Amino acid sequence: MTPPTTLLQALQRPGFLVSAWPWRAMVYAATTATASVALWLLLCVPLAPLTLAVDVLRYHRVSPGGGYPLAAAALGVTGVGLLAAVLPMLAPVVARIERWRLRLADDGPAPSRRDGNLYTDPATWRAVAYLLLLVASPVWAGVLGLVGLIVVSTPLSVHHHLTVVHSAWTAAGRAGLGLALIPVLAYLTAAFGGAHAALARLLLCTEPDPAAAELVEVARSRARLADAFDAERRRIERDLHDVAQQRLVSLTMQLGLAKLDLPAGSPAAAAVASAHEQAKTLMVELRALVRGISPRTLRELGLRAAVEELAAGSPLPVRVDADADRFTPAVETVAYAAVSEALANAVKHAAATEAVVTARRTGDTLAVQVRDDGCGGADPQRGSGLTGLADRAAAAGGRLLMSSPAGGPTILRVELPCAS
Repeated sequence: MTPPTTLLQALQRPGFLVSAWPWRAMVYAATTATASVALWLLLCVPLAPLTLAVDVLRYHRVSPGGGYPLAAAALGVTGVGLLAAVLPMLAPVVARIERWRLRLADDGPAPSRRDGNLYTDPATWRAVAYLLLLVASPVWAGVLGLVGLIVVSTPLSVHHHLTVVHSAWTAAGRAGLGLALIPVLAYLTAAFGGAHAALARLLLCTEPDPAAAELVEVARSRARLADAFDAERRRIERDLHDVAQQRLVSLTMQLGLAKLDLPAGSPAAAAVASAHEQAKTLMVELRALVRGISPRTLRELGLRAAVEELAAGSPLPVRVDADADRFTPAVETVAYAAVSEALANAVKHAAATEAVVTARRTGDTLAVQVRDDGCGGADPQRGSGLTGLADRAAAAGGRLLMSSPAGGPTILRVELPCAS
């Protein structure tokens, strides 16, 4: 059986009296009464004009005539205006305190969500409704106090009957009644406190929006997938660099040595020489592939150095204006991928003659922009490169913006959060 999480659930369990719940219920009831008294003291000022208005009307019935009705109306309007101004401002403060105090009677979480301003937020008016409940709480607190007074006074009367009436049976009966009332007091305290706590949860605790919670989980899972993808890219790069590339280097060396041992002009020498050239070409392509998967310069020196290396290897003249700051690996990877994709598109599709790359940090946002003077007309719907880049930017919490009118220029901009 799962343990109870609220007072009302604990009341239904057989071991209620020997658990900690009766003590929690008594503390909750005592603090509720204290909070109600404090609230009454705070409301004395806005309630004072209403009280005076009632007294003025009562005095008018005794002594008719004069301007008493107008004075009572003015006092009533003033009191209502003060209450309308004070209650919405006081209710959220009391609600925070009551959600903290709710832990005495309820082990569940007490979330709160606010929408809109103070007066248009439904949570404000639910908190005002709870204030009215808290104002009325002395009613049930008084009932508990009366029962507690009976429980305390009954054993005291035992001594009186022993010394005055000298009736042991009567004293024993009164003592038994006092002991029997203790569990009754515990159950009444838990029942009233549990009901009050249930209403407090209903009015003050807002359950999270399922759609919003699902959206948050989708965003988190997308970020986890992006991180896993980047980790897999690094693993592939490491395997290619440390294993495949080293074996290809060894193969190229062996083919070069074999070519030296064969007679010049023989068919075998021609075949080995061709294989040697193909191996060297493959080694260059593999090295470029490794750099494209996870650039070592990006990991070791940062975004600016990696972009400068990318610009140096581009057939276009590329001017780089970037900050030297280091960012998180996820941010640097997405920014580098954006620059690489934009420069590749400028060479393949835009017929550009030059490009400018800027990377600037403004506050907690890194803005990377690539501008080329090509023919423009880029359409993300016609290729998966820009679409995948937009997905990667979104997974990192950023966004991709692009302007590419017909005739150019094409501007690709990626904004990524980079708070440390």
